[in-house]
Amino acid sequence: MVDLLAAGKLPLRVTHNDTKLNNILFDKTTGEGLCVIDLDTVMPGLAANDFGDSIRFGANHCAEDEADLSKVNFSMELFEIYTKGFLQAAGEAFTPLEKQTLPWGAKLMTMECGMRFLADYLEGDHYFHINYETQNLNRARTQFKVDCRYGTELGCHAKSN
Repeated sequence: MVDLLAAGKLPLRVTHNDTKLNNILFDKTTGEGLCVIDLDTVMPGLAANDFGDSIRFGANHCAEDEADLSKVNFSMELFEIYTKGFLQAAGEAFTPLEKQTLPWGAKLMTMECGMRFLADYLEGDHYFHINYETQNLNRARTQFKVDCRYGTELGCHAKSN
């Protein structure tokens, strides 16, 4: 995807870069989403980055730090529902090539987050807040397991353009 950006085939967009459910403020009474929060990560990026980060969080039924890897999964049903809503909300904003990169964004962002959790664990847990000693290691393992599932379910084993 970086090659496509450098070649001018993908547009640079404003991206949140931490697109997960707990970065949305909800109305207490109605449950309706009010706004996106945690804006310190907003910067130029690819649509696939935000899509990928949100789907790595949203298409898995377990906690991000699940220690029992047998509980880690990838829900194609949730992926399809989310993708449909994402594309519907985006309307005509994305190019056809951007739409094709979305599954790669899911795989890329899941692997990237796994590597970041693992690096933080190995470096003494300085970046991500932890509640117990092996939380970042469990987060990394969970992301790596989900990433393997994405590759299988989404057909992301072929070489990217």
